[in-house]
Amino acid sequence: MSTPTQTPRLPLEHFFKKPNRAGVRLSPDGLRLAWLEPVDVEGEDGQTVRRMNLFVLDLTGDELDPSRARQLTSVAARDIAGAFFADNEDLVYAMDQGGDENWHLFAVRADGSDAEPRDLTPFDGVQCTVIDDLEERPGELLFQMNQRDAEHFDVYHMQLATAELRLVAENPGNIQGWVTDHDGALRLATTTDGVNTAMLFRATEADEWREIATYDFKEAASPLGFTFDNQRIWVSSNVGRDKSAIFEFDPTTGEHGKLVFEHDDVDVSGLIRSHARKCTVGVSYETDKQHYKFWDARREALQKFVDAALPGKKNSLVSFSKDETRYAVYSGSDRTYGSYHLFDAPYDESAPASTGGFKMRHLFDLAPWLKEDALAPVEPIRYDARDGLSIPGYLTLPIGRNLGDGGDALPLIVHPHGGPWVRDSWGFNPEVQFLANRGYAVLQMNYRGSTGYGRAFWQKSFGQWGLAMQDDITDGVKWTIAAGIVDAARVAIYGGSYGGYATLAGITKTPELYKCAVDYVGVSNLFTWIEAFPPYWRPFLEMVYEMVGHPERDEERFRATSPLFHIDKIQCPLFVAQGANDPRVKQEESEQIVAGLKERGIAIEYLLKEDEGHGFHNEENMFEFYRAMESFLAKHL
Repeated sequence: MSTPTQTPRLPLEHFFKKPNRAGVRLSPDGLRLAWLEPVDVEGEDGQTVRRMNLFVLDLTGDELDPSRARQLTSVAARDIAGAFFADNEDLVYAMDQGGDENWHLFAVRADGSDAEPRDLTPFDGVQCTVIDDLEERPGELLFQMNQRDAEHFDVYHMQLATAELRLVAENPGNIQGWVTDHDGALRLATTTDGVNTAMLFRATEADEWREIATYDFKEAASPLGFTFDNQRIWVSSNVGRDKSAIFEFDPTTGEHGKLVFEHDDVDVSGLIRSHARKCTVGVSYETDKQHYKFWDARREALQKFVDAALPGKKNSLVSFSKDETRYAVYSGSDRTYGSYHLFDAPYDESAPASTGGFKMRHLFDLAPWLKEDALAPVEPIRYDARDGLSIPGYLTLPIGRNLGDGGDALPLIVHPHGGPWVRDSWGFNPEVQFLANRGYAVLQMNYRGSTGYGRAFWQKSFGQWGLAMQDDITDGVKWTIAAGIVDAARVAIYGGSYGGYATLAGITKTPELYKCAVDYVGVSNLFTWIEAFPPYWRPFLEMVYEMVGHPERDEERFRATSPLFHIDKIQCPLFVAQGANDPRVKQEESEQIVAGLKERGIAIEYLLKEDEGHGFHNEENMFEFYRAMESFLAKHL
């Protein structure tokens, strides 16, 4: 039989160490480039650790030497997750503490003149997130925080130079989203009462909010932003239809207008705009892979030039100068972490499709130690669930193996995604590539409830945690076995968050399928999971009750589908990993299942990290987790 030793092994660290550089952003004038880069720092225990810190490179002439970049930060406790230019001179980034998701906003001068980054929001236990970087008002931004009320977010204006705050809008208790127009005025909001959603509008910030449309949460028009004349808005809407499409929308009447774009098979929400030329230029949408549709000659010419220069890759213009003549381009695929490029594209208004003067220069690869030909292709697949529903997904086989080529049956890692109301996508996934490199087949499926496939597909998941949703996963396993790809005696299941719940549900509902399992920050008890929601999730409780169930009204079903109450059915060894500061899936969810299995004498391994939250992010913790998982799978599979 094929074994995990068949593929030449790459070092585990090659898959999970931080990329050389990531998160590239251009300044509005296009003369500076910022990114995140791992730096050796001293951790709390005195050991050297690597953390992603902020760097900036002045773009002078034709010289592109990343080693000339200035290091702006020296954070040691946690990676910087991302940053943006608030103007040409200031960068803003967010950090939490130990994974608690209470984000603080920090600012630092791009010229390196700050001795230390400035904490713009030094408030304990408060979550702060940016709403609008106010591109037309350099040095200012709008953000929201829940300082006054832990459940609801108020909007504030900030002057970066002084960190002076001004309250722009106090949340009346039901607003969940805020939208500004192109002048930075707060003129649109979305509300929820837990089930029904509404859109509020005001002509100016001096006017009172007015409700213009109300929807059941299953059917809604989601704002994408104002049109460039600030008179209408674009929405992604599934009102009266199954698949979400992009429409213009009149906020004075609450009525849909012109249909901008629709797709027969998937939802569409990715509207692409040119702020410099004040027009919509196309859309992005995802079937098995990402696709674009352009109706603007200039934007189509940009994409064609990039795709011709970087063939066979998924290429995205991820950041650009305010005049849209200089771009940072990310290029990646299923078999490479990717690379960044600097793209100069002068614009001739009289010949918008002209590529004259276009020039693209390689900046850097994210992970040059991972060679594309040593990694496995990720193949889109489909199979039928037992009720006939078509389930899309992806199958990754070890390098050298292809679908339909026969050969010995492989061991399988079933890897259901978290959420659950998101989807898996085609692209580079270090976990999948690591497992394939170790000789495992990896199955990812977009079970019912995964988003992007329309309202009907999503609603089929309501009340189906541990039931039809779990059957979709089981049916995927059986499909790979029936196809002769997988050895039925060597199947494991591994997932995080909802995927962790699906892992536990799998080994309690169909214990005969799995030889071992890995639960990563997964839900074990639906009762305690809902009870421990963070305050800012509580406005959505009624929605959760309809989508998942109610602890009292659905008590019998909750007991039937909470893995904690069925640990007597678990037959296989289990590995559990948890972050102590997780605000979404509390530590209790893992502690309960670990304690119960220990009482029964079932083989259980438990990894708890005190400095992590919903998933591990510190590099040394990731290495420890994946080393333990590798040993666990090799031992039991």
